[in-house]
Amino acid sequence: MKLSKFSFDLPANLISQDPHKNRDESKLMILHRDTHKIEHKKFKDILNIFNENDVFIINNTKVFPARMYGNKEKTGAKIEVFLLRELNEEHRLWDVLVDPARKIRVGNKLYFGDDDLVAEVVDNTTSRGRTIRFLFDGSKEEFNTIVKKLGETPIPKYIERAVKKDDEERYQTIFAKVEGAVAPPTAGMHFSRELMMRMDIKGIKFAELTLHQGLGTFRNVEVEDLSKHKMDSENYDISDKTADIVNHAKNQKQRVVAVGSGVMRAIESSVSSTGTLNASTGWTDKFISPMYDFSIANAFITNFHAPESTLLMLATAFGGYDFVMDAYKEAIKKKYHFQCYGDAMLIL
Repeated sequence: MKLSKFSFDLPANLISQDPHKNRDESKLMILHRDTHKIEHKKFKDILNIFNENDVFIINNTKVFPARMYGNKEKTGAKIEVFLLRELNEEHRLWDVLVDPARKIRVGNKLYFGDDDLVAEVVDNTTSRGRTIRFLFDGSKEEFNTIVKKLGETPIPKYIERAVKKDDEERYQTIFAKVEGAVAPPTAGMHFSRELMMRMDIKGIKFAELTLHQGLGTFRNVEVEDLSKHKMDSENYDISDKTADIVNHAKNQKQRVVAVGSGVMRAIESSVSSTGTLNASTGWTDKFISPMYDFSIANAFITNFHAPESTLLMLATAFGGYDFVMDAYKEAIKKKYHFQCYGDAMLIL
């Protein structure tokens, strides 16, 4: 399939700049694949759609304050450093993006805070990518404390405002616990504690996995022929407990709901030869686009995504290309909000 098939005009005023006042009050568009019916609800209405023993697979990854600002040695030029992932804990090696990249060369030193942290650039990875080594002799806990003090919640650039205090909480799911992501599983951000409590009382089950979302999921696709697109690898962990809960639900013909694209990519990266979910830990670069044959989930919650994004491609793969693209036209007409702080879509 071609990249241009996923292009559409997204009005700038529909790109949400702030979170909803209440997480579960966001809009929810429901797509029924069997009838091609579209419904318009509130997210909290999922309580009435699902039944006892249905399973929601959620991603418990936690976003860390990945955006830091430092100064280049000698010139003092201000540099933005976006921490992507730790490559080597012992040597404090990190994969990062830098801006402006043209000013940062191998051998440069960068200073953060009141010289709380110093880093040396040791390699180039991409046009904006660098490998840096933090020159820090303290413990892992001490290092993390300094990063949290100096770092900023890494809200995306399409949110055209300064970071606010409540972004620290809201650019995160309420079930986030395993730190390591630079972007949240946005579909999970619609769940409130009250909604999850009511779902639990109804007998709906939750199964957790971890997939640390990097910026690769949101990186622009640069090839027209999608068969040539390569996803960045992301680390995931699916426990025995989660695999057991999901496989039991599948055996009992219950609904299994993948909450977010990260969850869908993780479970589809760990499918047994008999179509069940394996417990596993590893890296996935799975790219899911139309004509993909899904094995685990039979329902999917996702946000409304940018044109030509891999997230939109995954949604069309699950819901059907024509149906989902028509639903996006409907979403624009009815002024649904898009992107991380936007509204949700449920595909049944």
